[in-house]
Amino acid sequence: MEKLIIKKTDETPAVIFMPEKGVFQLAGTSWPENASKFYQQIFDWLDKYFLDPLPETVFDIRLTYFNTSSAKQLVRLMLYLKEKAQQHKVKIRWYYNKDDYENFLEAERYRTLLGLEGIMEIIESEVKKPTG
Repeated sequence: MEKLIIKKTDETPAVIFMPEKGVFQLAGTSWPENASKFYQQIFDWLDKYFLDPLPETVFDIRLTYFNTSSAKQLVRLMLYLKEKAQQHKVKIRWYYNKDDYENFLEAERYRTLLGLEGIMEIIESEVKKPTG
């Protein structure tokens, strides 16, 4: 399966999905003009990946800012991954900058409200630039 690489812009995050490693990363900011359209390509790709996933799939979220329409897509994404975790080993790692308490609270709210305690880890970190 081909990698999914979308370069970061001022409005969209870097998307670095490496199926051969089972590691997927969203990094940067997310406030595209049409969040549904931007994220749909991610869901389409993930649908293909989960037809034959690796034994473990790790999803890293390293967003420094996202708007309301992106937040809706992130909720959709996390619910999608939660569903996949019923059949496959899936881990979500949400990285937040140690100086960004609001981002931590947002991640904690998602983990609690969406019932992701078993698959989502919140990690204090210097948010790094995307790799790949």
